[in-house]
Amino acid sequence: MTTTEIATKLSEVQALEAAHVLQIYRRTPVVFVRGSGSRLYDDEGREFLDLVSGIGVASLGHANPALARALADQAATLAHTSNLYFHPLQGEVARRLAALSGLPRVFFCNSGTEAVEACLKFARRYWHAQGSPRTKIVAFDHAFHGRTAGSLSATWDAHYRDPFAPLVPGVTWVSPKDPVALAAAVTAETAAIIVEPIQGEGGVRPIPLETARTIRELSDQTGALVIADEVQSGLGRTGVPLYSSVLGLKPDLVAVGKALGAGMPAGAALFSQRVADQAAPGDHGTTNGGNLLACRAALVFLEALTEGGLMTHVAETGRHLRARLETLAAKHRAIIEVRGAGLIWGLELDRDATPVIEAAFERRLLVNRTAGTVVRLLPPLIISTADLDEGIARLDEAFAACKLS
Repeated sequence: MTTTEIATKLSEVQALEAAHVLQIYRRTPVVFVRGSGSRLYDDEGREFLDLVSGIGVASLGHANPALARALADQAATLAHTSNLYFHPLQGEVARRLAALSGLPRVFFCNSGTEAVEACLKFARRYWHAQGSPRTKIVAFDHAFHGRTAGSLSATWDAHYRDPFAPLVPGVTWVSPKDPVALAAAVTAETAAIIVEPIQGEGGVRPIPLETARTIRELSDQTGALVIADEVQSGLGRTGVPLYSSVLGLKPDLVAVGKALGAGMPAGAALFSQRVADQAAPGDHGTTNGGNLLACRAALVFLEALTEGGLMTHVAETGRHLRARLETLAAKHRAIIEVRGAGLIWGLELDRDATPVIEAAFERRLLVNRTAGTVVRLLPPLIISTADLDEGIARLDEAFAACKLS
């Protein structure tokens, strides 16, 4: 089959998916067929301004020329060999991730949830090696860590978990605003505390500094490991490599994904040396994780992040976006809080956010709803201030159309 034979019209795509694709997504009725930078184009040629970036995945924007050239070159050379053999790219990606994070060891996988899964497994593996197994995990209200069995077990919202129960036992949730409850939950049986420095799916909620300080103190007191889930907040999204550093956290394990592959499936679990020292051959594995194609994409992204000035760009555009969002909030009383950092922001509304998302879509602006009442913005990291201004203008129109002022 050639690409010209593949259905692209909305009605045709919907019919084909209805017949053959597992029906687990509530898709917006649009078919995107190409992109450029912060723009997407549908099958009718309409242009959309994208402030979702594939839920933070299209970190370098759409159809990035450097990424396209690198992937074409790698695909024409060698794409996959499996982890049975060495190849020349994993070590270099790992070196760069270690330099960014301060954690010296990396396990490559295909997604954020797999990275979290690895962190949870090796937290238990660490304590098993100590001869005094610990299995309990402390997580936070509003947490979302993924959809595989282990990461789902640490995800707070019961509507995600209940259809798949029983899941991995031993998880306790506490409010991220209640350090006292956190102190009570962490005991000598706690293997790890898992925390999203900014809770993305849970409503773009940065963890309070006091809670981060309590996590550090409890880790020192009890030995519980700290897992930072930076799948959404990490790798430059906030203008720094990892947002856990802003909070003063020193995690033993970090999960990253989304932005790392700039559109290719890529994730990684980052290890402190003391946790890595307890790993042995055969403890974990993956068939596709860290293959040459994914690593080539990761290298393009990491080079842009650290050598191409992308992190500085995010910090600057993030400050601009924050100011524009605060002005928007002052204008529309339905916005009760603006939360975030860099290029991850949430607008908490006093009602369901769906009408605003739909009104924005009508104005060819892509934002999305999370946690029911939050409008989430995750633009590509390469976005310009001009595109951000245009996006806020369209969002302003969407709020006005909903008569929420």
